[in-house]
Amino acid sequence: MLMPDAGVIAGLMARYRAQERLVLVAPHDPRARSRFEDTAYTLCVLMGKRTAAEAVIAAERYIAQTRPSQRPVQRQTAPRRC
Repeated sequence: MLMPDAGVIAGLMARYRAQERLVLVAPHDPRARSRFEDTAYTLCVLMGKRTAAEAVIAAERYIAQTRPSQRPVQRQTAPRRC
Protein backbone atom coordinates (compact mmCIF):
# COMPACT_ATOMS: atom_id res chain seq x y z
CA MET A 1 0.00 0.00 0.00
CA LEU A 2 1.26 3.47 -0.85
CA MET A 3 1.75 5.46 2.35
CA PRO A 4 1.57 9.26 2.67
CA ASP A 5 4.45 11.41 3.82
CA ALA A 6 5.08 11.06 7.56
CA GLY A 7 5.07 14.85 7.91
CA VAL A 8 1.56 15.02 6.48
CA ILE A 9 0.38 12.36 8.91
CA ALA A 10 2.11 14.09 11.83
CA GLY A 11 0.40 17.37 10.94
CA LEU A 12 -2.95 15.65 10.61
CA MET A 13 -2.48 13.97 13.98
CA ALA A 14 -1.67 17.33 15.59
CA ARG A 15 -4.86 18.78 14.10
CA TYR A 16 -6.85 15.71 15.21
CA ARG A 17 -5.61 16.04 18.80
CA ALA A 18 -6.31 19.79 18.91
CA GLN A 19 -9.82 19.30 17.58
CA GLU A 20 -10.36 16.42 19.99
CA ARG A 21 -9.59 18.77 22.90
CA LEU A 22 -12.03 21.36 21.53
CA VAL A 23 -14.80 18.77 21.27
CA LEU A 24 -14.13 17.64 24.83
CA VAL A 25 -14.46 21.24 26.03
CA ALA A 26 -17.58 21.97 23.98
CA PRO A 27 -19.22 18.63 23.09
CA HIS A 28 -22.43 20.25 21.83
CA ASP A 29 -20.75 22.63 19.39
CA PRO A 30 -21.80 21.28 15.97
CA ARG A 31 -19.08 23.17 14.11
CA ALA A 32 -16.29 21.79 16.32
CA ARG A 33 -17.70 18.28 16.08
CA SER A 34 -18.01 18.52 12.29
CA ARG A 35 -14.36 19.59 11.91
CA PHE A 36 -13.24 16.83 14.24
CA GLU A 37 -15.22 14.20 12.32
CA ASP A 38 -13.85 15.47 8.99
CA THR A 39 -10.30 15.21 10.28
CA ALA A 40 -10.97 11.74 11.69
CA TYR A 41 -12.39 10.65 8.32
CA THR A 42 -9.32 11.98 6.48
CA LEU A 43 -7.08 10.11 8.91
CA CYS A 44 -9.07 6.90 8.31
CA VAL A 45 -8.75 7.25 4.54
CA LEU A 46 -5.01 7.99 4.60
CA MET A 47 -4.24 5.16 7.01
CA GLY A 48 -6.62 2.68 5.36
CA LYS A 49 -8.60 1.98 8.55
CA ARG A 50 -12.34 1.74 9.24
CA THR A 51 -12.47 3.54 12.60
CA ALA A 52 -10.81 6.65 13.96
CA ALA A 53 -9.37 4.68 16.88
CA GLU A 54 -7.67 2.24 14.49
CA ALA A 55 -6.45 5.10 12.30
CA VAL A 56 -4.94 6.98 15.26
CA ILE A 57 -3.05 3.89 16.42
CA ALA A 58 -1.81 3.18 12.90
CA ALA A 59 -0.77 6.81 12.40
CA GLU A 60 1.14 6.94 15.68
CA ARG A 61 2.97 3.72 14.81
CA TYR A 62 3.73 4.95 11.31
CA ILE A 63 5.13 8.26 12.59
CA ALA A 64 7.26 6.45 15.18
CA GLN A 65 8.68 4.10 12.53
CA THR A 66 9.57 6.84 10.07
CA ARG A 67 11.31 9.20 12.50
CA PRO A 68 15.07 9.19 12.33
CA SER A 69 16.75 7.58 15.31
CA GLN A 70 17.18 9.74 18.36
CA ARG A 71 20.83 8.82 18.84
CA PRO A 72 23.23 11.74 19.22
CA VAL A 73 25.36 12.48 16.19
CA GLN A 74 29.01 11.53 16.65
CA ARG A 75 31.33 14.18 15.33
CA GLN A 76 34.51 13.08 13.70
CA THR A 77 37.52 15.15 14.57
CA ALA A 78 40.39 15.81 12.27
CA PRO A 79 43.58 13.94 13.14
CA ARG A 80 45.98 15.96 15.26
CA ARG A 81 49.13 17.19 13.71
CA CYS A 82 52.34 16.72 15.60
